Amino acid sequence: GPLESVPTQPGPQRAVSEATLCSGSCPGLQQLLCFFQHPPSCVPALLFIKCLMSLSLEWMMNLLLDMVRDKTSPAALVHLAFKFLYIITKVRGYKVFLRLFPHEVADVQPTWETRYMLLLWLSMTCLIPFDFSRFDGNLLTQPEETRVSTMDRILRIAQAYLAVSDKARDAAAVLVSRFITRPDVRQRRMPGFLDWSLCTLARSSFQTMEGVIAMDGTLQALAQIFKHGKREDCLPYACSALCRYQRGCRSLAANLQLSAQDRSEQKPLEVPPDSDEDYDIPDGVESVIEKLLVGLKDKDTVVRWSAAKGIGRMAGRLPRVLADEVVGSVLDCFSFQETDKAWHGGCLALAELGRRGLLLPSRLKEVVAVILKALTYEEKRGACSVGAHVRDAACYVCWAFARAYEPPELRPFVTSIASALVISTVFDRDVNCRRAASVSPCFFSPGSPGTFPHGIDIVTTADYFAVGNRANCFLVISVFIAGFPEYTQPMIDHLVAMKICHWDGDVRELSAKALHNLAQLAPEYSAAQVLPALLSMALSSDLHTRHGAILACAEVTYALFKLAVQRDRTVGLGVWAGDAALCSFLVCVLVEKLSLSRMPFRGDSVVGGWQWLIDDTLRSLHLVSSQARQQIKAAVTALAALCCEYYMKEPGEACPEAQEALIPQYLAELRGPEEMARCGFSSALGSLPVLTGLMAVTRSSPKDVSFAEARRDGLKAIARICQTVGVKAEGPPDEAVCRENVTQVYSTLLDCMSDYTTDSRGDVGSWVREAAMTSLMELTLLLAQTQPLLIDAHVCERLMCCVAQQASEKIDRFRAHACSVFVTLLHFDSPPVPHVPHRQELERLLPRYWRARVPGGSCEPLCLHGWQRLHLLLRGQSAWQVDLALLPDTLSILQVRYSTQSLLEYMKGIQKDPEALGSFSKTLLQVFENNLLNDRVSVALLKMLDQVLANGCFDIFTTEENHPFCVKLLALCKEEIKKSKDVQKLLSSIAVSQKAGRLCCGQQGSRGVLPEWVSPSCSLGSHRLCGMVQFCGTVRKTVLLQLSLLLCHPFPVIRKATASRVYEMVLTYSDVVAVAVLDEVMAVLSDTAWDAALPVVREQRNRLCDLLGVPRPQLVSKPGAC
Repeated sequence: GPLESVPTQPGPQRAVSEATLCSGSCPGLQQLLCFFQHPPSCVPALLFIKCLMSLSLEWMMNLLLDMVRDKTSPAALVHLAFKFLYIITKVRGYKVFLRLFPHEVADVQPTWETRYMLLLWLSMTCLIPFDFSRFDGNLLTQPEETRVSTMDRILRIAQAYLAVSDKARDAAAVLVSRFITRPDVRQRRMPGFLDWSLCTLARSSFQTMEGVIAMDGTLQALAQIFKHGKREDCLPYACSALCRYQRGCRSLAANLQLSAQDRSEQKPLEVPPDSDEDYDIPDGVESVIEKLLVGLKDKDTVVRWSAAKGIGRMAGRLPRVLADEVVGSVLDCFSFQETDKAWHGGCLALAELGRRGLLLPSRLKEVVAVILKALTYEEKRGACSVGAHVRDAACYVCWAFARAYEPPELRPFVTSIASALVISTVFDRDVNCRRAASVSPCFFSPGSPGTFPHGIDIVTTADYFAVGNRANCFLVISVFIAGFPEYTQPMIDHLVAMKICHWDGDVRELSAKALHNLAQLAPEYSAAQVLPALLSMALSSDLHTRHGAILACAEVTYALFKLAVQRDRTVGLGVWAGDAALCSFLVCVLVEKLSLSRMPFRGDSVVGGWQWLIDDTLRSLHLVSSQARQQIKAAVTALAALCCEYYMKEPGEACPEAQEALIPQYLAELRGPEEMARCGFSSALGSLPVLTGLMAVTRSSPKDVSFAEARRDGLKAIARICQTVGVKAEGPPDEAVCRENVTQVYSTLLDCMSDYTTDSRGDVGSWVREAAMTSLMELTLLLAQTQPLLIDAHVCERLMCCVAQQASEKIDRFRAHACSVFVTLLHFDSPPVPHVPHRQELERLLPRYWRARVPGGSCEPLCLHGWQRLHLLLRGQSAWQVDLALLPDTLSILQVRYSTQSLLEYMKGIQKDPEALGSFSKTLLQVFENNLLNDRVSVALLKMLDQVLANGCFDIFTTEENHPFCVKLLALCKEEIKKSKDVQKLLSSIAVSQKAGRLCCGQQGSRGVLPEWVSPSCSLGSHRLCGMVQFCGTVRKTVLLQLSLLLCHPFPVIRKATASRVYEMVLTYSDVVAVAVLDEVMAVLSDTAWDAALPVVREQRNRLCDLLGVPRPQLVSKPGAC
């Protein structure tokens, strides 16, 4: 790390150059030091940071001070050095830092960081053992002038900076405490400074920002003075400073002397009771303690923390009886009528009292009871709760007790404290509380007799990092700790009492799973005590309690069943039919677990109640917005478990009565108006032996075309049914997958591969296609393993072609899934899938080792060899099998590169094969004709044809005039753009038509030099139609007429593009326009503003038609149309 370059001994070298410091470009050093400012959460880290900083602190300080002392250092460098010195003080604190300051100071113009460091530095110079008057010399330099003494100058500086708004105010308070408590200054300036402080407090107001700042600085200074000054020096001024006015001062000297004597004997709590009457307690002490007790309930944490420390210090100076009364007042904070702030402040105060040994053993029983409540304190507030800070402070109390008391004193309470800390370690919702609780056992002398049970094992397992994951704590660490008998029952009781009814749903679910694990460690206790308690909680009026109780009932029951199976015993429970008002989702979970546990309810009415609850859950899915999927999963899982246990006559044979009652009902629900209900019942039918209804739900109609999720779930259910009922080649179609229905199943799944439904959510049809691919793979592999003869060769070819098409889609995740399905079917060898077309060629293109790469989304091999694969699959096949997803415009940029490259390579490879080229061209035209006005296909196909024609892939057709491919292509383009308002479609059609026209006329054509007004973007497409004018007779007239119509198209972009391309046409093909009118045609095309109003444009268009010898288009009845 960066600290490795720090030398262990101070040296003259500088780690950071002056130029770098002056530029302020040292964020690394600042980030490194600020990183160590965060308080470590474990003692080893704290010790490591302290040792590391101690080694390098003096070196860093000397390095920076050398820059300050250097007279050649620029002012910016000096200020920046002080800035880094301030950052170091933030890490270690000014107290450690002050010891390393030299005792001389230079005069510089400071920034606030500079002022802060200089004030701290000046406070260090105040520790010199000489009287300040020695530095003054002769103050009367001249009769009329008097110099200010050093003492007064320092005091004025300190007083001035006590009222500033920046961090220098804190350093000024430190300076005052060091300066005023000097013997020479105390005698001369302490009364005056205290008077000044009290006057400042009296005239300052909390209503103004200046008043708040002045009061803050003054109070800091007074606190530092009374903290660092000698008690006998500060005692005469205590009452004045406390009460802001002089009162009768009662001496505390006797009390202070006795306290000092007690400290020297290290027995502060053994003062004889009868000596308490000898104490004379000033009146002000009571008011101070009262304010401190009130401060324990303050809204600000820093105030509560300061009040707790103050109570600890005050109680340490009081006699035993009075200190015990203070403890009693602190315990009053732990009332459920008090707020969480009072509980937090009370815990901090108890920790401070415990650290100082001020809690008598007689109070420990009462205090421990309070702390055990604080360790589980949580108060619901709206949608969340408060109490994490209270639980964290309670862990601090346990830490303080472990350090303050000997093991024999804590032995009566260590078991209860240990259980509470262990519970907080594994079951607390807040990670900070879990970590605080996991650290506390370290100080209970683990391993010593009579202390923390199994402390070493627990501390080792539940360390700082292990408790960071909540699920790991609930489900893993808890099982390990519950293995110790001392903790098993307390942990179970805590889950039932506190966590099952928790406001956080995740905590309730984790608690139920934790009870599942712990029930196997205490089965008798779980069956006799836990389950009855949970069943009664399931009838609670609180929704959270019902939710957790039902989940826990399900988990505990299933755990006991598994344990009974292992021990070859039975589990008996009383019949409990439940309540229809319970949460349906929770009951589904309960039904699943009870069915898996094989409860003896066969033929009982409770099974009918469970069935009704499952059906009601499926019908009510449209009322649930956020967790509908979770409810479907729970209901379907419960139905499957229920059917397998209670609706089966023999293993593998369904009960006819239940089947006849259930299946028609579910099939009727598939025609319901709610999409989520269809999804639910489709998924549920996957647990039942029925196919016909599910096949119907996968077909879309105009009124339910957007129900893509229902079709997806229907496809998944079909695959599950096929796996559930199995394959019997000659079996009945209503009981198994057989020869009679396998073709219908395949047809249903393959038809869904063409679902490209889109709505506001995007390509929702991709959900259906993905489910269809998965179901096809599962069905094909099932047949290959059981009855491969049922796989028809034609079906397999269609299947591989459809999957190959999906493997080139635009969505990366979807494409990766399709690639995975394709490669899995190709390389499946247990046994191999029959009738895969051209298996050997495909295995060479897609080796077996790619199977491991495909699930991660690496589909480039399929794209790269896509057209070769397409050729293999389409040889001899009909036109509908074309892989339209490989069209360049439907792909991403990366796919365009691979697909275009493979397409062009394939086309060049068949240039010398007229039969193959003719077959390919006929196939493309057939696809175009079959998908006219289908924008998803036609636009992409036009752009793909543009790529093919632009690269001369059909130049062989130029040897034949009016080739059928070109004539047919021109007719299809004209039909596609008829009445179209799609700009992309129009431009693409113009481009394809131009190239087709060029081929028809037997010419390659060449582009002329375009003027500056021709749009480059238009030159990519719209100029291609103009090539059609090379046709003689009817073809040429048709093309020119089409161009004239486009010149008056309602869209200005189409008019401009057409004019640009006609201009290029005239330059390229000289025989289209007569030489006599060529210049005039060029002038009309170039000078006309084609994006102007239609009447102006129409006049120029008609003039152009006259020059070209084309009939003027006539207006139809609809205004504005050409």
